[in-house]
Amino acid sequence: MALEMRDRCERCTTAALPPGAPALICSYECTFCVPCGAQMRGVCPNCGGELVARPRRAVPD
Repeated sequence: MALEMRDRCERCTTAALPPGAPALICSYECTFCVPCGAQMRGVCPNCGGELVARPRRAVPD
């Protein structure tokens, strides 16, 4: 089962998050840009889980 690679921050909705961009996710795949994750102190506001670095996918040539 693959991660859902959401393309927008769920908090600010303005940060574009392409598959190769740094982002933070929780175990439910809630997705946030790095600045929003820092403001939330690494805690998902939806489930209370830990936000960790989302794995990056290679950008196709």
